[in-house]
Formats: sequence, C-alpha cells, structure tokens
Amino acid sequence: MDSLIRIRDMNKIYNAGENEVRALDGVDIDILSGQLVAIIGQSGSGKSTLMNMLGCLDVPTGGTYILKGEDVSRLSDDRLSDIRNRQIGFIFQGFNLIPSLDALENVELPLVYRGMGREERRRLSLDALERVGLLNRQRHRPSQMSGGQQQRVAIARAIAARPPVILADEPTGNLDSRSGAEVMRTLLELHNEGKTVILITHDNDIAAQCQRVICIADGKVVDDYFTEK
Repeated sequence: MDSLIRIRDMNKIYNAGENEVRALDGVDIDILSGQLVAIIGQSGSGKSTLMNMLGCLDVPTGGTYILKGEDVSRLSDDRLSDIRNRQIGFIFQGFNLIPSLDALENVELPLVYRGMGREERRRLSLDALERVGLLNRQRHRPSQMSGGQQQRVAIARAIAARPPVILADEPTGNLDSRSGAEVMRTLLELHNEGKTVILITHDNDIAAQCQRVICIADGKVVDDYFTEK
C-alpha cells in the first residue's frame, strides 16, 4: 500500500552555524492511510517541530515531505495554505474556537474560506456535529459549553471537509480526565471509520490507545512500533 505521508531525511535547523539547533535531524517516517499514530516525546524533543512540518505550518531545512503523492517540502506560502485547508484537519490543545460564533458557525468557518456554497457547507457542518454528538448544541457559543464539548466542536470543524489527515496537537491537554476520555473515544471512532489520525502528545496513556507509536528525542526517531490496538 502506498504511503499517505512519506518523510525522508527531514531536517529543521535553527540558527545555522556555530550555535545551530537541529530541531529535526534526519527523520524518516511513512504513515499509511487509515492509521492511528501517536507521536510522543518530551518537551524539546522535536515533536512540535515535526507537527508543524506535518501540518504544512513550516517547511524543512532539508529533506522531503510527500503528502498524498505531492512533494510539499518547498511550496509557496499560498500553496501551503491551500494544502492545509484541503488536506489537513487540525485539532489544537486550546480549541481555537471563535468566541463570538456558535458551534455551527465555528465548524463552517474553514469551509467558508474554501469558497464552498452555503448549502453544502451547512450540510457538511451539521453532519460533523452529529458525528461528535453535539447536534443539539449547534447554536451554543464556546462560553456556553464545557471544555470537552468545545474540543468536540473543534473535532467537528476538523472533519467537516473530510480531509485525508486529522492532526491533533495535545487534544486532551486542557481537559479533565472524563472530558479527555470522551475526546479520545471520538478520535478512536474516527480511526475505526478509516480516518488517518495523528496525535502529538507527551502522555504515554494517550499514546497507548493508538495503533502505532513514534517516539522522538533530540530531533530523531528513536522508536517506532505498533501496539496491540
């Protein structure tokens, strides 16, 4: 099976020269469509830099990144923005919802940026909210919802356009244990439906729920294994 994501010899160097920092140092990763992958590492390990590369939020100093058959390593900012909007659904630790918009409007917003017609984006957004169990909260603003509910709205926003990759950065980091478990259940359900889900985490318990774990330390992949999930 072809890789959905293929990274080869990826480097990210800051302050090139005598005091350079190699945030990523020769990283090779293949991720197949439909996998549930945890990328785990301590603070400063390089996992956040890797997330920025995977999400096309930054470009590597060297190496290649092939996403769905396209080399995105050296694209322009405008093209990277288009890739992010169409190929990647983001879920952030801080939810990143717009306080003045209700749940439905928050989910619709990326579809507006894509130029999608009102009827289609409304249909996709309502479907996404239903899938995360929040159809009855569609007119509630973030301040009227719990942290777990806000994160599920963020998940609905990420999946509404049905992108090939869901990229979740510490998705349970700001939640209590019960809300965190609900969010993980939702992500596991997406994986069981065939979605490709990549979790960035420092939490071993979260990683243990994933199908595959990639460990990063000092900018290198130091372990890559499949769990029994």
